[in-house]
Amino acid sequence: MYYDIKNDKKIIIKESSALKFLYNTLIGRLLLKIFTTKFVANTYAKYMNSKLSKRKINKFILKNNINMDDYEEKDYTSFNDFFMRNVKSGKRKIEDGLFAICDSKLSVYKIDENSKFNIKNSIYTVEELIDEKRDYKYALIFRLCVDDYHHYIFPDSGKVINSKYINGKLHTVQPIALKKYKVFHENSRQVTFLDCDNLGDVCIIEVGALIVGKIVNEDVKSFKRGDEKGHFEFGGSTVIMLLNKDIEINEKIIEMSNNDIETIVRMGQNIGR
Repeated sequence: MYYDIKNDKKIIIKESSALKFLYNTLIGRLLLKIFTTKFVANTYAKYMNSKLSKRKINKFILKNNINMDDYEEKDYTSFNDFFMRNVKSGKRKIEDGLFAICDSKLSVYKIDENSKFNIKNSIYTVEELIDEKRDYKYALIFRLCVDDYHHYIFPDSGKVINSKYINGKLHTVQPIALKKYKVFHENSRQVTFLDCDNLGDVCIIEVGALIVGKIVNEDVKSFKRGDEKGHFEFGGSTVIMLLNKDIEINEKIIEMSNNDIETIVRMGQNIGR
């Protein structure tokens, strides 16, 4: 279930029958061991980067009700080229305060004094996510679906301290998988530590997902608020932002997160202060 914060209503979403098969049956779980490998992701990526994949574009737009008026006009060379499309100038305005760093379904969790937090009844630690001990107070989980704009931006001005890649599997980031596996700990991910002017110590983690192994980040040492940080290639995935500063998140987002309901947000939309 999602929460549409703009229209103050809940939206019921049906789980994929294919994902139910993969995660809820014995045969499915055996196949899952194959589908979550880099080999499968890379093989599928070759097709999605080919001219043959162009035929999927129009059907995908209709199925997911994508408003193409938001995006720059272009003659796409492949489905992946379409998937990495750019929005038109002014279509993702950066609002004041703390804002969503990408189009996504957002959940926010408080991290306790032991650096632990709970997602879908799975206990995570900061150390599991970033492979080192650090203190943070909040975890913001931005889960991108296939119909979302798959670019993400910096939350503040500042500089990059360092970054690293953690190898892993490629589970889907859909709720059905989050209930079965510690996906954000098991999946491949890119970790970047930031020193921000207003937010201070920030860590951003891009998590690869089923059939989405490729995370493409900008090679920068410093950045301005709202600058592009990077993008994902085909599929749905997740960006996790860890904050060490005391912040005030929109009460409705907190209420929904506490009830395992994700809030629909758009890049640049205010989510707190």
